[in-house]
Amino acid sequence: MNSLLPFSASTMKGRTLFLDRDGVINVRKPDAYIKTIEEFKFTEGTLDAIRVFAGVFNRIVIVTNQQGIGKGLMTEEQLTELHSWMVKQIESAGGRIDAVYYCPHKRESRHFDRKPNIGMGLAAKREFPEINFRDSLMAGDMLSDMKFGRRLRMLTALIDPEAELARRYPKLVDYRFGSLAEMAGHLGGGHLGYA
Repeated sequence: MNSLLPFSASTMKGRTLFLDRDGVINVRKPDAYIKTIEEFKFTEGTLDAIRVFAGVFNRIVIVTNQQGIGKGLMTEEQLTELHSWMVKQIESAGGRIDAVYYCPHKRESRHFDRKPNIGMGLAAKREFPEINFRDSLMAGDMLSDMKFGRRLRMLTALIDPEAELARRYPKLVDYRFGSLAEMAGHLGGGHLGYA
């Protein structure tokens, strides 16, 4: 961990948590896109983890690049249905998601909303004016997530069991956890048993 701020429930209390989706909340599908509910699988321990986060963070927001739409592989309606189901599963487990933002544009577009660009963060700030990026945490598994967080002056948490990105880009990563379950274990004062 690079941050001077200890990672605990007391130091994170009342902040905003920004979460990436693929590879963090759900299992990433190699070289493919999650297009249906049947293809969506929560990463181990994530539902319990988000329940813990709901008791600590003031807002929990998902920011996700979904270029499968731009490539014509899925529709925005399909993605909306999938996200609605995902949020209901999280709520049924005692968790909370305040908003889901997605960018449908392809990587080569370099669209302002596509991470590492900051458009989705600014959209969240418009919807929830109380968000202070300096009091926010971005948790994701990709370099684009860490850059997104840094560009908005957030703390960053890399979700990566291998820690490869943390070794290659140490200045972009404040905290590193193997999973959301491991991250939640630090906040809940114990181990959730999934990391």
